[in-house]
Amino acid sequence: MLASYIPVAVIVILSILFAFLIIALGMLFGPRRKTARKLMPYESGMTPIGPGTRRVPVRFYLVAVLFILFDIEIIFIIPWAVILKQFVQAGSGVFALVEMVIFVVILMIGLFYAWKKGALEWE
Repeated sequence: MLASYIPVAVIVILSILFAFLIIALGMLFGPRRKTARKLMPYESGMTPIGPGTRRVPVRFYLVAVLFILFDIEIIFIIPWAVILKQFVQAGSGVFALVEMVIFVVILMIGLFYAWKKGALEWE
């Protein structure tokens, strides 16, 4: 069984080695002239105004974490919805439904907690 995966493993390993080889050759033979213009951040052809970095408010990270949380929820719910009919035909439809309800309830508790803590308020 695993012998059929050997060609795939060889191709993956050779691809990784080839990528590292190309990067190493570029670093070895490529030009290394640093000029002031090359060290400046690129901003759509415009001369930069102000510092290149600034602090990002924590609220953006909180929104990103909430987005990832509910994105992962969808990743689990869609395949479950696709195979729910098979669970019902096999006689374990109630188990599959209860399992997903518990999952969604846990996520909703987290959402209400974030809501009560003011994580969704934007000021």
